[in-house]
Amino acid sequence: MPRQASKAMPIDLALDRAAAVPLHRQIYGQICNAVLRGRLTPGLLLPSSRTLAGELHCARSTVLLAFEQLTAEGYVEADRGGGTFVARRLPEDLLTSEAAASAPSGPGPAISVAPRLSQFAAAVSGMEQRPIRGPGPFAPGVPDTAAFPFALWARLLAESWQRPAEALTARWDPAGDAALRTAIATYLRAVRGLECGAHQVIVTAGSDHGMRLAQLLLLDRGDSAWIEEPGYRRTRALLQMEGVAPIAVPVDAEGLVVAIGRTLAPTARLAVVTPSHQYPLGAVMSLRRRIELLDHAAEAGMWIVEDDYDSEFRYAGRPLAPLQALEAGRGGARRVIYLGTFSKLLFPALRLGYLVAPEGLARLFENAARQLDPGPSPLAQPALARFIAEGHFAAHLRRMRLVYAARQAVLIAAAGQHLAGLLDLAPDPAGLHLVAGLADAGRSDVPLSLRAERGGLHLPPLSRYFTGAPTRQGLLVGYAATSEAEIAPAVQRLAMLLRE
Repeated sequence: MPRQASKAMPIDLALDRAAAVPLHRQIYGQICNAVLRGRLTPGLLLPSSRTLAGELHCARSTVLLAFEQLTAEGYVEADRGGGTFVARRLPEDLLTSEAAASAPSGPGPAISVAPRLSQFAAAVSGMEQRPIRGPGPFAPGVPDTAAFPFALWARLLAESWQRPAEALTARWDPAGDAALRTAIATYLRAVRGLECGAHQVIVTAGSDHGMRLAQLLLLDRGDSAWIEEPGYRRTRALLQMEGVAPIAVPVDAEGLVVAIGRTLAPTARLAVVTPSHQYPLGAVMSLRRRIELLDHAAEAGMWIVEDDYDSEFRYAGRPLAPLQALEAGRGGARRVIYLGTFSKLLFPALRLGYLVAPEGLARLFENAARQLDPGPSPLAQPALARFIAEGHFAAHLRRMRLVYAARQAVLIAAAGQHLAGLLDLAPDPAGLHLVAGLADAGRSDVPLSLRAERGGLHLPPLSRYFTGAPTRQGLLVGYAATSEAEIAPAVQRLAMLLRE
């Protein structure tokens, strides 16, 4: 017997004929939402298909298709000769009205327990987000890309791919282009004092890629590793992704305090350090501290990852010898993995770097690069090999050392004129940024960084580079990507923002 109903309930529906969704699916989805949100109650009579078709100015068959789908899924019931009603027992009876309200276009499964994410996801969520847009004045760690010889680079790229070798197009080696590996090894022997062969060099997609490859081969889940405090935040996150416990070891004027590391985690399997120019403080690890670290590593069976991210930009004297070179002269097992990057030396979008494995691990790293990862893109590698081998790389670095040294001097002068009483900046003989201490020791660096960001200036707070409670407050002030003409006005704008 048909249900008693004197009048069908009008439904407020709207069709978007420009949308990619078919019209019958739009009708279906809107009625579903109305049912699940409680606007159309169980047992309610719906308008006839003919009435709805007239109101929506569509074919009756379109409405019938929607009704058929709704009936098949149990949202409506059709009585012979009595019309179409909202079902008295809905398939989503257990779905709360609040949960249903979040469904934008149709029904979804009832969820009572949220699915759990992995430890990798938790580590990723805590990683610093890198801005996609170009950074504003004073962004640290960013080179001046406008000064790069792109016309020369374009010619090298074009010539590399006019008649590419089969190794580039069909038998690509994920460990890197052979010519580039040779050029890097030759450069490191001549300039950095590293006695390494091309077989020890693995081309990477930047320092993070090299770090991840090293920890996959050297560490197991549950191991611990020393990291610098304060230090590069992504190192901590990369270790946590693989279930490795990062142990924050303080840094002083001589670099990583090895004695404290021995106390905190004497059996740590790895130490990650930036000895040539500590990030972010800029300290240079003393010879005494370097020998202390190498001695502890030998006694404890520890590996060392040496991240040499910007030592080529040294404005007083030659770049310091790497730990790996110092280790080679001491005899015994080799345990230092050396990381370098071209992103800060040339331009960030290049996304190329390298890893130098100890002689005894060269074959292992090479095999791992070929088995675990497709490797960095081959497109730029032949051009970069020529850029290094033909002397353009060394010439570019010489030019940029002069440019960056001049910009740092302009920044120091402008800061002395406009930031007195606000920030304390001192020269640094290396790098691409300075650490500005707060003249008022009682102030917090985070609000000042946010205030500068709102004014278009990107100066990260030093406190964010600490794992635990920060022992210093300050701002990181990059100068490499800001022209001399822009520095003084930007410093004046910073002073005005900090005084607000």
